[in-house]
Amino acid sequence: MTTLLAFDTATERMSIALAAQGRVWAHDAAGGAQASAALIPAIVALLAQAGVSLRELDAIAFGRGPGAFTGLRTACSVAQGLALGAGKPVLPVDTLLAVAEDARIDTGAQHTWVAMDARMNEIYAACYAFTGVVWTTRVAPFLTTAADLDARWRDEPPEVVAGNALAAFAGQLHPARARCVPDARPNARAMLPLAQAMWDRGEAVDAALALPLYVRDKVAQTTAEREALRLAKDAAAPEPAR
Repeated sequence: MTTLLAFDTATERMSIALAAQGRVWAHDAAGGAQASAALIPAIVALLAQAGVSLRELDAIAFGRGPGAFTGLRTACSVAQGLALGAGKPVLPVDTLLAVAEDARIDTGAQHTWVAMDARMNEIYAACYAFTGVVWTTRVAPFLTTAADLDARWRDEPPEVVAGNALAAFAGQLHPARARCVPDARPNARAMLPLAQAMWDRGEAVDAALALPLYVRDKVAQTTAEREALRLAKDAAAPEPAR
C-alpha cells in the first residue's frame, strides 16, 4: 500500500496525517505563527509513533494554498526540505479542495462551494464537483469579497457551501437554501485520499516543484520560513557514518 505523509498549515490550525500499513495516524494542533517551529517536531513524532521512517514514504503531500502566506511558505519549505533530504516526490494538494473533501466525508456533499476567510475583509473561494470517483474543479480558487461572492450566489445558487467564511462573514453571505458546513477545514486526514488519487494518476512531482498557490501577492520569505526550510533539511539528512 502507498505510504503517504500529508500536512497543511494554511489556516490557524496545523494538521498532519500519515497513511501507512493500512492505518492512519493524525495530529492536529494550533498553527498560525507557531507552525514554523512546531511542524517538523510534530511530523517527526508522528512518524515515530507509527514506526515509519522518512525514507519509507512514497511521497509527501502538502497544502499548497491558497491560505495564509507564512503558513503556505512553511508547508512548502518543510515539504521541500523533507522530500529533498529523503529523495521523495511531493504532491501539492489544493487547500480549498481539501475543505471540500472534508465536507464530503462529513456530509456526503458532492457539488461544493468552498469559502475560507482570507482576512483583510476578503474570501478565498472555489467550486468543486465530485463524480463519485474524482473531484473536478468547476471554479478555480480566487480572491473575492463577501459582497461579490454573495451576488454570484444569487445568480448561481450553491448546493453546498463549506468553510469558515460562513461564520466570519455571517450576515454578509446568504447561500439561500444551500447546505452549510462551516466547520469544514483542510485537515490532513481529508488530504490523504486526495493525495492517494494524485499518486494513482502519476501526479507526484519533484521536490523543487513544491510551490505555493497564491491568489494574493507577497514580497519576500520571512525569517521564520527560512528557518523552517533549514530545520526540514536537517531533519531529513542522513546521519553521518560512524
